Amino acid sequence: MAGGGRAVIFLRIFFPLRHSMGGNEYTEHCFSGSLSMPFPIVRAIPVTAPPPSLRDNTGDLDRLKRALLPELTGVPPLVPQARLAAVAAAFRRAGFTGAAIVNDLAGLPQLVDFLPAPPPSLPAMALDLGTTHLEASLIDLVHGTVLARANRENSQIRHGADILSRIHFAARGDGLTLLHAGIIEDVNCLAIELAKAAGLACGEVRALSVSGNTTMVHFFLGLDPHHLCREPYIPLVNAPDPCPAAELGLAIHPAAPVWLLPSVGSYFGGDLIAGVLASGLDLGEQTSMLIDVGTNAEVIVGNREWLIACAGAAGPALEGGVARMGMRAGPGAIEHLAIDLETKAIRYSTIGNARPRGICGSGIIDLVAGLYLSRQIDIRGKFRPQATGERLRMGDEGWIFVVVPGEESADGRPVVLSQVDLDALMRSKAAMYAILTTLLNQVGVGFAELHRIYVAGAFGRHIAPRQAIVLGMLPDLPLATYEPVGNSSLAGAELVLRDGAARRRALTLAKKITYLELNVNQEFMLRFSGSRFIPHTDRSLFPSVPFFEGE
Repeated sequence: MAGGGRAVIFLRIFFPLRHSMGGNEYTEHCFSGSLSMPFPIVRAIPVTAPPPSLRDNTGDLDRLKRALLPELTGVPPLVPQARLAAVAAAFRRAGFTGAAIVNDLAGLPQLVDFLPAPPPSLPAMALDLGTTHLEASLIDLVHGTVLARANRENSQIRHGADILSRIHFAARGDGLTLLHAGIIEDVNCLAIELAKAAGLACGEVRALSVSGNTTMVHFFLGLDPHHLCREPYIPLVNAPDPCPAAELGLAIHPAAPVWLLPSVGSYFGGDLIAGVLASGLDLGEQTSMLIDVGTNAEVIVGNREWLIACAGAAGPALEGGVARMGMRAGPGAIEHLAIDLETKAIRYSTIGNARPRGICGSGIIDLVAGLYLSRQIDIRGKFRPQATGERLRMGDEGWIFVVVPGEESADGRPVVLSQVDLDALMRSKAAMYAILTTLLNQVGVGFAELHRIYVAGAFGRHIAPRQAIVLGMLPDLPLATYEPVGNSSLAGAELVLRDGAARRRALTLAKKITYLELNVNQEFMLRFSGSRFIPHTDRSLFPSVPFFEGE
């Protein structure tokens, strides 16, 4: 779509899959009352049990289970075979008094350890399993506080910069094994870094929640992604059951539950479910929208009664992936920029106040909006040489606009924006607006009817909505409508660690979400074509944006 190819829309509705576990047993447990309680995924439950005697020959583990029944609302905990000996020995060694460590696996309590006293903290790790970057946090389930944060580049990039390349790599030789091993190593490195920052041993981390797109979750679990990119685009699993960390070779506590947020389909993963949880979109009475821009632009609109979603290739230019000097939001990235409309002088700020190395998505939006308002580009996004002055130069591929001269940059190279970059941004901003309008058109909702527009990710954290409105990327609405929600994928992963009700919401959301697949459709193409001007061919859609006569 970003390349200007034709696109169609067809509707695919994904129905939630039932977890594999003895008929309806798992489903019934998932929706039992115990799951609605705000219990964290791991709890330390104080226990004082009577010691065995000739009059009470109950087995040690049976004794412990019996003592736990009141706290577990009458549901006896399961003890994994791999933990039987360790739990029984620890219980006896502690004199039948201490704290039982119980995992909550979607309403099924699992007894995995026993300590002589309640621990001061229960560290758990939340992970945003991104295609290009991984971001993680360590939270204390006892107090609900964040102990540490960390991030790192996804090492799978060496096998393919994008999802499709990695799916093809996985099909060759031991490609899938390498992709799986690489992501497990990345997660272990993050776990070690987080634990060290919190002054803990990595083995003390008691749980891991994972939020990622469907393909990344397949790689994480070592599952073949072959069918994800082939019609009818069916994942091997939408809602993987929790498993112990030891089964995946993770460096955290071997009995730590690994809880993966479910996906809706091949192109709607657990990271979007996490975003819905974090924004509360599924709980609101009024209709709102969530926009998450990363590798793709993914959009969800709805309320507590209904949700509809779609995704499209509008993301890379917006996060700095298309512009030659584009970069992700990180130290040295120009995140905000302003152009004086009279003198055309440029003021900018970088993340971390470092010397500029490039420009991230929010900076590109500020720049292009400023170029338009100062009349240095026209409504087509083309440079106007007569208005740009000495910053505009002719390069091998056309006009190049110097944003930051080499003497001011981090590496001595000027930070520039070329006409090629501008053209790519114009396609991306057109795709973005076309995605939003197409989605709302499907449900007969107008932009003015939206209560909130939640903007997620680094894009949402840094973007100035007013500048995006000037470009015609976002609808012309009061700025109070827009609410940045940061990394909603990670926030959702943290939420499911803390709260059983959130885990229930995650498992039930697939029932509510209708996924609209943007492929090749004339209606979409018409919307896309009309959006390839600043702000739009229909000026009535953007009454607050100035229009310059004669352009």
